[in-house]
Amino acid sequence: MKVRRSDRLVDMTRYLLERPHQLVSLTFFAARYESAKSSISEDLTILKRTFQARGTGLLETVPGAAGGARFIPYILREEAEQFVDEMITELSEADRYLPGGYVYMSDILGRPSALRQIGRILATQYLNQSVDVVVTVATKGIPLAQSVANYLNVPFVIVRHDSQITEGSTVSVNYVSGSTKRIERMALSKRSVKPNSRVLIVDDYMKGGGTVGGLRSLVDEFDSQLAGVAVFAEGDFDGQRTVSKYTSLLKIQTADEQIRVAPGNYLTQIFGDDQNSLN
Repeated sequence: MKVRRSDRLVDMTRYLLERPHQLVSLTFFAARYESAKSSISEDLTILKRTFQARGTGLLETVPGAAGGARFIPYILREEAEQFVDEMITELSEADRYLPGGYVYMSDILGRPSALRQIGRILATQYLNQSVDVVVTVATKGIPLAQSVANYLNVPFVIVRHDSQITEGSTVSVNYVSGSTKRIERMALSKRSVKPNSRVLIVDDYMKGGGTVGGLRSLVDEFDSQLAGVAVFAEGDFDGQRTVSKYTSLLKIQTADEQIRVAPGNYLTQIFGDDQNSLN
């Protein structure tokens, strides 16, 4: 049945948003709505203009017989800064302080609206970079990794501290915790990451960087390359971190049972001093 343009635009928007980074052919849309390709092209032009004006993302159009449209989500600097400021206010609450200098974040990392924004922000960094798989370590990093992977439209895999029979054969590494200096172990199923993959490491919190260092060692064991390291928050650390290249949304300091939260290095590294970046 032929579909009206207003209905097409709604359905095309939903279809593209649910499949980021996936090329969808004009032939598919033309058959789906029983419309001419010229009409579909006009629809895509409208969506492209609207997505860009609203800061929703890019809509790439690929010409040719095998061409189509590909939606690439991103976030504008202004919206990213607003979210970071909201997180700073919320995490600065005094009752979030935990013994050992940690901060309670589980409620935020379980909130769908926050996870969507975090995933969108972290995925924006890899707007023009290739990522094949997102890797995190159990357990609090799981929802973050899933959100980032959703926006990049790639698989995400979970590294565990103990092997499970349901994982089959695993590859394991020992690493030194950056904060406690204890030797820890982590394992990942051999089927999880293909050789020569570009791997993005995502975690909720980094202090000394030992866990991220262990994940990086696992990436090497799979003959793959590290695409980057992204964390929601980095804690204050007096020693030498085992990881030097990473991005963080927030930086948290705890002293005298007080919490001080500031922006991490993400905004500067991704947007720099150009207020019009991605605008």
